[in-house]
Amino acid sequence: MAQGKFVSYLRVSTEKQGRSGLGLEAQREAVAGYLNGGQWSLVAEVVEVESGGKNDRVKLGEALRLCRLHNATLVIAKLDRLSRDAAFLLRLEGDLKRMGLRFVAADMPDANELTIHIMAVVAQAERQMISARTKAALAAAKARGTKLGGDRGNIHDIRAMGVAASVAKRTEKATQRAEDLGHLVLDLHRDGASLRHIAADLNVRGIETARGGQWSAVQVSRVLTRLEGLGEARKGNPGAS
Repeated sequence: MAQGKFVSYLRVSTEKQGRSGLGLEAQREAVAGYLNGGQWSLVAEVVEVESGGKNDRVKLGEALRLCRLHNATLVIAKLDRLSRDAAFLLRLEGDLKRMGLRFVAADMPDANELTIHIMAVVAQAERQMISARTKAALAAAKARGTKLGGDRGNIHDIRAMGVAASVAKRTEKATQRAEDLGHLVLDLHRDGASLRHIAADLNVRGIETARGGQWSAVQVSRVLTRLEGLGEARKGNPGAS
């Protein structure tokens, strides 16, 4: 049975299909069939009109943003609604893991990130062959007595690198969270809403904090501070995304 929050992503290939509903209704029925039973809520439905051969998916990005905001699972009618392109699927799988997101396909409810890898196995074959040749070359060099690798530094350096990587990952996640919330928080702030009012609005919308709790004025203030910092950084570097 389906449990928790979901964001559905529906895709059709042409504007005509989007206007007529051809394909969309079947996808909606498939999603509804999967969600039938259990304790769940559909946060939003996002519709994309784009060919499966194209990877510029603005609406898919919007669906993932909503999933991050609501800690929701992305649900699709069929796996090929994401893409038929193996390289795109692999990149998407990596993005989902990095963002801590989950997805489910109504036609293959047991499918997961591993399924994507299986579908993309042909695309990985060449990469694997290159890796195998590299390993064979290194083994041959080692057999000839060639010293492989260099000074790896002491244990303190390694620990420091690990801590730095952990901090960088947390900072990246916090920055992404602030950007996802930006259009909501900044609009209310510009309209003169107090920090407490903004916190209450986020709570009413069902948007949890990064740790899954309720919003407070202090937490909203931190988000605004981070957004201001991002704005200043981008002014100093206009080419930044």
